[in-house]
Amino acid sequence: MNWQGTSLPHRKISSPNINERRGDQSISILLLHYTGMTSAAKSCHWLCTPESQVSCHYLIDEHGAITQMVDEKMRAWHAGDGSWCGAEDVNSRSIGIEIHNPGHTHGYSDFPKVQMNAVVQLGKDIVTRHKIPPRNVLAHSDIAPARKIDPGEKFDWRYLHDHGLGHWVSPEPISGGSFLQQGDQGDAVFALQSLLKLYGYGIQIDGKYGAETHLVTAAFQRHFRQSKVDGVADQSTVATLHKLLRPL
Repeated sequence: MNWQGTSLPHRKISSPNINERRGDQSISILLLHYTGMTSAAKSCHWLCTPESQVSCHYLIDEHGAITQMVDEKMRAWHAGDGSWCGAEDVNSRSIGIEIHNPGHTHGYSDFPKVQMNAVVQLGKDIVTRHKIPPRNVLAHSDIAPARKIDPGEKFDWRYLHDHGLGHWVSPEPISGGSFLQQGDQGDAVFALQSLLKLYGYGIQIDGKYGAETHLVTAAFQRHFRQSKVDGVADQSTVATLHKLLRPL
């Protein structure tokens, strides 16, 4: 097989769960996941099993070893339903990396430094070749806040940014003051929804802080304000969002 992709993988195993990318969309997103399984070997087997109907382009185990499963020119089945910057079918415009971690169901753990270094090395290679902008280096939870929480609040996005990958600002400290939460409505909620949508999140702008806004806010916190993920838009959350948007 003539593989298209990076020269970094330690091995290549073909997953059957692929198809052609749809339309003429260029690759513009690097999407990061955790495996949520008890071992990288089990994850690799699952991602290459036809019955699973899932796949990814790359898998990184806890030791930093990289396995390529899908040619980059092909559409891997890793994102599912979701959207970013108003566009759906994220699979057709993304490269997906599964990072082995047992996840919240099997004893969520820190991501080892050797593994994070592999994410940086592989991620930088991908975004350079495909000219992916920093704010499109995303969590699965960013594009599907109602369904996914991976790679989760322990994933070190700051480390990635410090090593040249992704978009990040230091989160504003948590303090007292006013906040928005489920049940609230009005101009302040409308403004919050507008800012989240402007950054890229899929959210309805209706001025009502319902379940969707709660989940999108939690997804934002899980990526950018990890010390407290509660779906409540406090001053720290809103100020951090403003800091991210300011240079864009």
